[in-house]
Amino acid sequence: MNFRPANQSDDGPDINLIPLIDVLLVMLIFLAATTTFTRQQAIKINLPQANAEASDVMPIELAISQDGRFAVAGKLVASNELVFTLKAAGQRADQSVLLIRADSLAAHQFVVFAMQAAREAGIGRVHFATQARD
Repeated sequence: MNFRPANQSDDGPDINLIPLIDVLLVMLIFLAATTTFTRQQAIKINLPQANAEASDVMPIELAISQDGRFAVAGKLVASNELVFTLKAAGQRADQSVLLIRADSLAAHQFVVFAMQAAREAGIGRVHFATQARD
């Protein structure tokens, strides 16, 4: 049972899209594998270099616990007395350098509060203690 007219033929051009899609996928994988990403900068800057040498200055150690408690040189200090305690510890030291040992889960608010207290106590240099990655 042929329902087509007798004068119409099926000899028109057929485009097979499957090989074209295969080639495009291979090209896409090749481009993704060979692409390199560079960081674009708004201005060109030269960063300073530093060496990790031990300091001769003994810093004032400030520990900050996860729940916001402060300890200066191993002694617990109330948050309202932190400025006074840091100022007294800074006067005993030759150069006032503060080493903050903050718990990794301590709120950012406590660290900022400690930095503000150091500024009010006249301590100009603040360092942060970290752990080396495994």
